[in-house]
Amino acid sequence: MKKAIYPGSFDPLTYGHLDIIRRAADIFDNLTVSVLDNHTKTPLFSVEERVNILKEATKDMPNVRVESFSGLLIDYAKEKGYHVSIRGLRAITDFEYELQIAQTNKMLSHGELDTMFLTSDVEFSYLSSSGVKEIASFGGDISQCVPDYVARLVYDKYNIK
Repeated sequence: MKKAIYPGSFDPLTYGHLDIIRRAADIFDNLTVSVLDNHTKTPLFSVEERVNILKEATKDMPNVRVESFSGLLIDYAKEKGYHVSIRGLRAITDFEYELQIAQTNKMLSHGELDTMFLTSDVEFSYLSSSGVKEIASFGGDISQCVPDYVARLVYDKYNIK
């Protein structure tokens, strides 16, 4: 059985994330989308809210499950028996950053955790969670960036009706 994890903050979930989730779910028998509880950041949504958003977004994908983790990815992967981590790439700048992380994880895991990069669909290559939050915070239209129910939740966080 082929299984992988797709870790990330997903704050908020975008169409770009969903594109990577769908494509990874087509490659692997089981895909776990793992929401990172990163104590160094101040997220818009709590870990529980992000997990629930992802569960709603992936409810039609039977081989996808959603959970959260904190700490090092390599420790979480070892505990859960994962050997492949999925990462999405939008541009060359993402690659430089993600390559360093992938190589560090490979070294720290003593070769036990590989990273598979999936390039985003060109349609979503401009999307970032931070960009979505910035647009929404000024009352801009994020309907092309996130599912409708996510947009409503984001606007609610910014008290925008």
